[in-house]
Amino acid sequence: MAWIRVVNEEGADEALQRVYTRVKGSRGKVSNILAVHSLHPAAMAAHLDLYMAIMFGPSDLSRAEREAIATAVSAANRCPYCVAHHAEALHHYWKDRDRVEEFVARPSSASLPPRLRALVDYALKLTERPAEMEERDVENLRGHGLADDDVLSVNLIASYFNFVNRIALGLGVKQTPDEVSGYAY
Repeated sequence: MAWIRVVNEEGADEALQRVYTRVKGSRGKVSNILAVHSLHPAAMAAHLDLYMAIMFGPSDLSRAEREAIATAVSAANRCPYCVAHHAEALHHYWKDRDRVEEFVARPSSASLPPRLRALVDYALKLTERPAEMEERDVENLRGHGLADDDVLSVNLIASYFNFVNRIALGLGVKQTPDEVSGYAY
């Protein structure tokens, strides 16, 4: 599952067991990307809180838009773990496996509605060329109807997935088919 030791639920002490219970209560089960935090339960809890806030919290961004940003950033970073998870979630919303596969293969050029294209382009630029970000990138999002809190959400989601991709890639976190599916979307 990973290149470091992971304490499973059966071997968890009381503090870690509480966090595992929280994760299962909010997501339906424990993903490997959260389980890899088992040696640092406070970090696992904080990670879960951030994920839930940006991916499920109040926002004018749809869940499908959030998953598209997650998938695009993860594809750009070539993170198989996160691509598998978030492409599966995106399929839940798009209901078109071919469209999702095309998007994963070419997030920068896949055919998307204008608003979603703007969200993905912003996220990809932030991922691939962060030092080139300019105020006009934010203005472009505003031009597609996003308020500043929505712009912040796009930025947080893209930034979060750059962070989590590096956890997965840097610790060798792997997915299994049963681990990828079955989450509460």
